[in-house]
Order: sequence, then C-alpha cells, then structure tokens
Amino acid sequence: MKTLSAMFLGLLLATQAVAADPARAGCGSIALAYYENGALYYRNADGSYAGIDKDVVEEVARRTGCQFNTVLESRIRIWTQLNNGTLAMSVSGIATPEREKASRFIPYMVSRNYALLHTDAPPSAQTMQGFLADSKLQIAIVKSFRHGELYEEWIAKLRAQNRVHEGPDFESVMRLFAVRRVDAVLALPTGWQPLLKRENLMGKVLVKDWSPNDKVVASLILSRTLVDQDQYRLIEKAIISMREDGSLEQIFKRHVGAEIAKELRYTEK
Repeated sequence: MKTLSAMFLGLLLATQAVAADPARAGCGSIALAYYENGALYYRNADGSYAGIDKDVVEEVARRTGCQFNTVLESRIRIWTQLNNGTLAMSVSGIATPEREKASRFIPYMVSRNYALLHTDAPPSAQTMQGFLADSKLQIAIVKSFRHGELYEEWIAKLRAQNRVHEGPDFESVMRLFAVRRVDAVLALPTGWQPLLKRENLMGKVLVKDWSPNDKVVASLILSRTLVDQDQYRLIEKAIISMREDGSLEQIFKRHVGAEIAKELRYTEK
C-alpha cells in the first residue's frame, strides 16, 4: 500500500507541475516542412542538414516541448499543402492576404532582396529602370517567392514581356545565372552567400541594393486548421522570448556572420 501511495503521490505532483507549466506538457506532434534555401536550410558535406530555420525550430521545440516531425519539400508543394490543410507548419514564409486565409504567421526575421548581376553587365543595366528598358535582359526568380512591393511591380512589367524565368528553388535559379542563361537574379543575403561559393561565383557578381526601403518579413507558418490556438500561442511566446534574449541573433550569426545577423533582426512595428 505504501508503494501504491507513493506512486499515486508522484503522479499527482507530476500532473500539478505540468498544469503549472504548459510547456512541460508539450503541445503535441506537429508536421513541419523545410525547404532548401541558402543559409536557411542546407546540406553539409556529410549529408546532414543545417541552417537558420533548423536551429530556430529546434530551439522552439526545446522551449515549448512541441515535437516537430520534419520533412524536406519543395516550396511549391509546401504552399499547396498548407492551403489544402494537409501540412501543419513550415518556415521562413512571407505573409500575404491570400496566404493568411489558410495560415497564421509568427515573424522572426527581416531582410530585403538584392539584385545580383554579372560583373560585366553594362552600366545601363545596373539600375532597375535601365534593366527594364533593355528588352534583351532576362531575370530568374523562385516560383512562389515574394520579393517586396517595389520588386513585385517591377517583376510584373518584366513578366509581361516574357523576360522572367521561374525555378522551383533558389539553387536552380542560381544555376541559370551561373551558366548565363539569365542576366540577373533576386536574392536575400541568407540565400546568395553559400551558393556563390558552391557555384564558383565569388568575385563574379555585382550586388545591387535597388530597393533599400523594402522589408521582407520571414515567419513561421502555422495552418489555421491543423495548429490550434494554444499551440500557436505557445510557439509565438517562444519566438518572442528568443527575440528578446538575443537567441535569434545568435542563430543568425552562426550561419551568416555578425554583420548580416544585425540586418536580420526583427522588431515589432
């Protein structure tokens, strides 16, 4: 009887502890999809994966008790699954009114796109207006990516002239650029740095900041149908605490260095 009483007391205390601290109870199992994109999520030489998004998700798991069942998917399939309610969560997504119908967004990083051109690009092509004016010039972008208001308007004009190539991921876009199928690509700093080395493009690229006032906010994406309100709040609280205690900036610094890490810091409006 003493043994049973001790077991019952232990179970009661454990239950009370969990009730007092919901994070210890965890928030269940959540299916999450990564996609490969520069320093956000990339494969090491030994075949393992690393990146900003991976570190962010693992720290959120540590702070919340959530269990994330992760897979690697294409960005196009991720948005399709989020929209039809077959995927619970993904990473580094850009909110739009259409996307917010199916998903909620928790911001954790901010950046902006830069234009990458070949170093022998003529001076007339090194501005947005000059590039648009030269009908021979082509650009490549990742399908389903959002690039900021100014760039989206510019891309729409290029697309109307059949001058836009779309790839399924950033690596395929950079390959088009490397073999000179296109004259420019749009990229976030988290995307271009690792791939310039991999594609042997270091020293062969002009980086142009054509839209310094644009801001692209990257967020965790949570399905409105598959992630409940309690789970959402728990994960949001974790991200806010990571922002406030400097953990997010430390993660950025590990993968892109201190200078760019400062640019990636997200602050509430």
